[in-house]
Amino acid sequence: MHRALIIEDDDTVRDVLDAFLKEKGFATLLAVTGEQGLDLLRSEEIDIILTDLVMPGVSGMDVLTEATTSRLNAPVIVMTAFGTVQTAVEAMKNGAFDYITKPFKLDELMIVIERALSVSKLKKENVMLKRQLKKKYNFKGLIGDSPPMQAVYELIEKIADTDSTVMITGESGTGKELIAKTIHYNNSARAQGPFIPLNCAAIPKDLLESELFGHEKGAFTGAINTRIGRFELAQKGTLFLDEVGELDPSLQVKLLRVLQEREFERVGGMKTIKVDVRILAATNRDLELATREGNFREDLFYRLNVIPLHLPPLRSRAEDLPLLLAHFIRDFSLKRKREPFTFSPAAVQCLVKYQWPGNVRELENLVERLSILVSNDIVNVTDLPDKFHQMTFGDMELEQGRSDEALDVVKAKEFRTELGSVVELPAEGINLNHAVSVMERDLILKALERTGGVRSRAAQLLGLNRTTLLEKMKKMGIEMQKK
Repeated sequence: MHRALIIEDDDTVRDVLDAFLKEKGFATLLAVTGEQGLDLLRSEEIDIILTDLVMPGVSGMDVLTEATTSRLNAPVIVMTAFGTVQTAVEAMKNGAFDYITKPFKLDELMIVIERALSVSKLKKENVMLKRQLKKKYNFKGLIGDSPPMQAVYELIEKIADTDSTVMITGESGTGKELIAKTIHYNNSARAQGPFIPLNCAAIPKDLLESELFGHEKGAFTGAINTRIGRFELAQKGTLFLDEVGELDPSLQVKLLRVLQEREFERVGGMKTIKVDVRILAATNRDLELATREGNFREDLFYRLNVIPLHLPPLRSRAEDLPLLLAHFIRDFSLKRKREPFTFSPAAVQCLVKYQWPGNVRELENLVERLSILVSNDIVNVTDLPDKFHQMTFGDMELEQGRSDEALDVVKAKEFRTELGSVVELPAEGINLNHAVSVMERDLILKALERTGGVRSRAAQLLGLNRTTLLEKMKKMGIEMQKK
């Protein structure tokens, strides 16, 4: 229920407004004078204020000043007689939402009230969103305590409150856009402005110029309306150019001009547009090498690379893996409305050994998949995709180059003695591929024999997915009936 404050010294008008708003579902607070209105304003929760403009003592203009300088954010609608319309216009310049002249129709007043409440709601949501974004992208909220990430945090803290251009480098999936948002929202002078991202590799090069700079109506076939580009949208804020190394050479020249002159023209336009934008760029390419090879402008590279910030790949900060796992498990458990799950020590070992070519994004995708497909409280080795199983049984598949620790992961310690005699290297040498195949077949047969032909249990004993075991059995021509 909305709470409306009515400040009106005319008893008839005040009573009519009171009855009307109550009928519309409002809770009303009434004040006969401006002084009473200010007292209520300071002590009560108010959603909208209707105030007469001309009153003895504290005027409606005084009420407006109090409302707009406080943190109430309650819209003010000024009620005024015809002869004081000019003063009402002045009130709007000072922050009033709108004015309505007496005598007025109640239905017309209701339209103004509804519009004011709608705008007020949007403003409150915007303030709340910005607070959430600032909290979310505070650098202390980034995941990882490893030395490489600590170095990243320290650099972000130093550069966030500057206006310098930053070049963020790192492999795909390391979180370059997350870092860019953190720089923008973490104590930046532009934090209240927009953060506008643009993936330069995701848009066809013939459309990218229009995306960056906008276009005028009729500039080309299909340009039926004038369109504002990302630079204009980012005014007073930050423009994040992701995969900037993919820019076409012709656009590199135009981007360089904007960085130097802070101005541009829309496609098909003649008017020069001034911009005040901070540039954050990101790439997974070696742009220094690209400049030497002539694939990227050297002058543009140095304009973008004022402050370089490199994000380490996940494989170089394995100590952060448990923290990242806990974060994603909590996140997806809330989204799926399920109890949080954990990874068995063997499964964690598999993840630590994996090289993570997709980095943090790949880890996040894995946890999301498991949160959907695994109903148990504990994720075991056999719940992981096949590529992780190869990590666990690598000493039996020597081309994987993994250690004997994999046997502990699948809890097959009793195989150690049996394996010891198999892997001894004869003096005359050995055919490695043949030996590995024989050993693999022998271990599969032993696992099947030990589990009575139950393939799922045999797969678990071997650290394999059941489907992978069946494929290997088919390839080797192994057939065994359950006992």
